[in-house]
Amino acid sequence: MFIFGDSLIDNGNNNNLPSFAKANYFPYGIDFEGGPTGRFSNGYTMVDEIAEQLGLPLTPAYSEASGEEVLHGVNFASAAAGILDITGRNFVGRIPFNQQIRNFENTLDQITDNLGADNVAEAIAKCIFFVGMGSNDYLNNYLMPNYATRNQYNGQQFANLLIQQYNRQLNTLYNLGARRFVLAGLGIMGCIPSILAQSPTSRCSDDVNHLILPFNANVRAMVNRLNSNLPGAKFIYIDVYRMFQDILSNSRNYGFSVINRGCCGIGRNSGQITCLPFQTPCSNREQYVFWDAFHPTEAVNIIMGRKAFNGDKSAVYPMNIEQLANLDLEPNEQKP
Repeated sequence: MFIFGDSLIDNGNNNNLPSFAKANYFPYGIDFEGGPTGRFSNGYTMVDEIAEQLGLPLTPAYSEASGEEVLHGVNFASAAAGILDITGRNFVGRIPFNQQIRNFENTLDQITDNLGADNVAEAIAKCIFFVGMGSNDYLNNYLMPNYATRNQYNGQQFANLLIQQYNRQLNTLYNLGARRFVLAGLGIMGCIPSILAQSPTSRCSDDVNHLILPFNANVRAMVNRLNSNLPGAKFIYIDVYRMFQDILSNSRNYGFSVINRGCCGIGRNSGQITCLPFQTPCSNREQYVFWDAFHPTEAVNIIMGRKAFNGDKSAVYPMNIEQLANLDLEPNEQKP
């Protein structure tokens, strides 16, 4: 499995960057076997759970992967990264999606040296390409006062701009040999503690939730288009928004008692300042939906990873990751 994305699935690629978007300090990783790694969670991320379900070892970060390790896949995700290169510059160092793809090309060269060109195309076509992008293009671009984006585009226009670029980027991965794509939509970003903290009544922001709907609709439409247009490839869409809505609406059924503040953070909803180094987090972490001001707990990540892996059409469209992994794809005559 090869992974591209942002802090929801980053596992350490920002650790050595000059960046404010880092999580390689305690209490991040408090429930992870290796302690803090750079994962923005108390434990597993969603892709950790998916790797486990696929029977793979946890995917190493690009910044640390070497030699044989890369043969089971690499995680290129970077906190604060976006579809657009300018996204996340408030955090200084980050690896935008375009650069993540260039890093994949480097990894591909390494694998080719190992396996030889013919075998690589065949092997890469069997791999899962998980892409979770777009959150920061809103949170750390469109919704930021120091970006001009909101004055230049309305919500639909911005979603269209993102999809044009996203479509190009996914085509690049296809041309490099990727065939099995998992695209994660955006979650209910108007309900994260950081946004709740901006409301005097601690309510979800309908404005933010409505703002991202055109993006999710565009990604889903793009999945249909790419499935029709790219021979030998299969794209699936994970409806993270719907999954998260279900968890928030039926929190008790899932075992959660706290849905409106972070387990680790400062100020209103523990969301005004995110989890700081050596801050003491909540002790009943399995009852919290949110770990910090922006990110879910391991408990939520595991639920979402399992739904993505073997869930029904309410969670994944047109099939789940297990079905995608076992799908017989027509070999594409035109070798990448």
